[in-house]
Amino acid sequence: PPQGLVDDTEDVSLDFGSEEELALRKAKIRHPLATFFHLFFRVSAIITYLFCDWFSNSFVACFVTILLLLSFDFWSVKNVTGRLLVGLRWWNQIDEDGKSHWVFEARRVPTRTASTEAEARIFWLGLIICPVIWTVFFFSTLFSLKLKWLALVIAGISLQTANLYGYIHCKLGGQKSISRATSRYFVTADVPKRQTRRISDEHIEEHGKTGTR
Repeated sequence: PPQGLVDDTEDVSLDFGSEEELALRKAKIRHPLATFFHLFFRVSAIITYLFCDWFSNSFVACFVTILLLLSFDFWSVKNVTGRLLVGLRWWNQIDEDGKSHWVFEARRVPTRTASTEAEARIFWLGLIICPVIWTVFFFSTLFSLKLKWLALVIAGISLQTANLYGYIHCKLGGQKSISRATSRYFVTADVPKRQTRRISDEHIEEHGKTGTR
């Protein structure tokens, strides 16, 4: 009877880890809060810019509200949503000599908390479309001679383009680092072969010299 039980269960494989990873891959939105705030501040700034005259006649109040939304959006995208949704991060640091350096990082090893394809698509669409909308606002403000809004529109373009520029560098830098790591791997793998060839050539040369003697 014990042997019968072994035969009945020997072909059954229970791999709970693979099922858990499969369920995580099927999850469309794994970071709902980060995804929400990635779009909330920038969309709120655009809506407030379009309809602020309906709610308030104060230019200063509208200006400050939109500028605060743009600032919150810049900080959250740069420090939180980019790291969670696409595994990218960038910042500026100053060394001991006082020189400024831009640092661009990309997550190489996927983890269980990695983003899904839907989150990455939402991240990049929001990152690209919103600066285009602010560029349209710039030309509309310029042609309609609403020059009092021009400084705010330029601020919106600058803040959101800065994030777009930084994350594009992170993406391209991550691909370059992977290609460099691959090339280094092949170079280091080829070094032992070269060394063995050199040793064998030296051995043959020494053997030929001893033979001639």
